[in-house]
Amino acid sequence: MKKEDPSSSTSSQLILESGDPKNQRRRFKRLRRRSFLKGIGVAGAASVGAGLLAQTSSAFAQEGPEEHSGRLTRGDAALLRFAAAAEILETDFWVQYNELGGIPDSEVPGGSGNAPYTAALAVLDEDMAQYIHDNTDDEFTHQNFLNAYLASKGASTVNLEPFRTLPGSTATGSSGKLRLTNLTQLTLDTSWWTRYRSSTKNPDLGDSFPQAVPTLAVGQHTAIPRTDNDLNDPNFLQAIANTAAFHFPTIEQGGNSLYPSMAQRATHVEVLRILISIGPTETMHFQTWSDKAGNAPPLTDPTNGLVFPDLNAPPFGGETFETNLIMPEPCPFLSPKLPIVSIIRPTETKGIAMGVVNFLTAMGLFIGQSPQFFEVLKDLAADADAARRGR
Repeated sequence: MKKEDPSSSTSSQLILESGDPKNQRRRFKRLRRRSFLKGIGVAGAASVGAGLLAQTSSAFAQEGPEEHSGRLTRGDAALLRFAAAAEILETDFWVQYNELGGIPDSEVPGGSGNAPYTAALAVLDEDMAQYIHDNTDDEFTHQNFLNAYLASKGASTVNLEPFRTLPGSTATGSSGKLRLTNLTQLTLDTSWWTRYRSSTKNPDLGDSFPQAVPTLAVGQHTAIPRTDNDLNDPNFLQAIANTAAFHFPTIEQGGNSLYPSMAQRATHVEVLRILISIGPTETMHFQTWSDKAGNAPPLTDPTNGLVFPDLNAPPFGGETFETNLIMPEPCPFLSPKLPIVSIIRPTETKGIAMGVVNFLTAMGLFIGQSPQFFEVLKDLAADADAARRGR
């Protein structure tokens, strides 16, 4: 059987769920303006069990004023769909980390582990493999719950499986499956390190922050061994593990801000509850990984000039920048005229979803993806950013 091209407008049909023909027609008219949805199909509601999202129907679109019998507002459904898409992408790259450096088991299946890479990660903390496993499991539960909740309300769910086209690692331990995300060409913004340690600045007030690892912010760096050849040089392998160690909190601080930002736009109390219940687990992940990143051994990789500095030495170090201090410093909030307060930052809600898409794209996480993939993400983000209370 010939394998279809997932980037084509005919083979990557995006399926809507609805039992109401009137809603189907209304949404179909709304979707015709989107060029990448030509040839869209309309189907009956699909059931969502505890299995993977490949089993669910999918939609990448804004729904009607109230979504089917579940009475979700258009905005609430859009917020949850964007969250589901973000969690699907997050699960995809955490699975790759778990296959090589975590604990593959019945709870988080796939791969068989890579001993040298796991050992390099253990330099940062001997429990890294367990933490990676548990973080991966958490993301699976997030993506599955969000899609199941949408389906339980008769709302459309998200399935990015048509875009699973990227080759991953071929190193020992990898399952060799196709991926949604690319962990081998990352450019990381590590300014979160200084942002959460500042008592005078807040990105919501227009402030910017220096990079903890400046060389990670330029060029492209792999966070996993691409082939077994990457295992031969211990210094290079440790640089790969260090890159992963900084990628973990770089990603999780994004979710740390995303959920409270989107929660401000939710209408129904139950949707608000979902967002403010999942969001704090992302904060737990971020705090855990920021602690581990601080243990990354200083080194220089002569193959690409990547330098991991001693973060306990100038220009960092001192009381504010000690690597084991992982509680957020109080900072200005809402207005510089108010007292400083210890908070998540940023939490500005305007444009948050599109900001996440742009952030992940600039990171290199989607290098190799099709134009249709980016259109889908931007459309989901636009719908989420258009959400307003009561609509």
